[in-house]
Amino acid sequence: MKRGSALRRYIPRWLLAFFYLAAGILHLVLPAPFVSIVPGWVPAPATTVSLTGMAEILGAAGLLQPFSNGLRKAAGWGLAAYALCVWPANVQHMLIDLAKPGHGLGLAYHIPRLALQPVLIWWALWASEAAHWPRRRH
Repeated sequence: MKRGSALRRYIPRWLLAFFYLAAGILHLVLPAPFVSIVPGWVPAPATTVSLTGMAEILGAAGLLQPFSNGLRKAAGWGLAAYALCVWPANVQHMLIDLAKPGHGLGLAYHIPRLALQPVLIWWALWASEAAHWPRRRH
């Protein structure tokens, strides 16, 4: 990978890692809101939330560690898979909110959140250099 390309991904990688680190810490220190949106078919919701918090923290650490490109790329693939796997919880959260009399956070929150999930998947793969998309030729 060219040095310029790696530098172009540096700040977005740090931003993504910060996002996942903060989310992971929240999953561990304030699990109740996350446990409440785990779909019913997922076993052991509290344990699942704890494990997802640890996965977010480890993914963030993997993105930022300076020793191994392979580990950084694995973290990118892991965070991309993670973002895909938690999508059902985001849908569940929307359904719970919409069933409330005041509609909870409402569609203005949930639709962008659901629409941004593929962006998080792409961002993890791009920022970690786990996947490369062809550049346009001008």
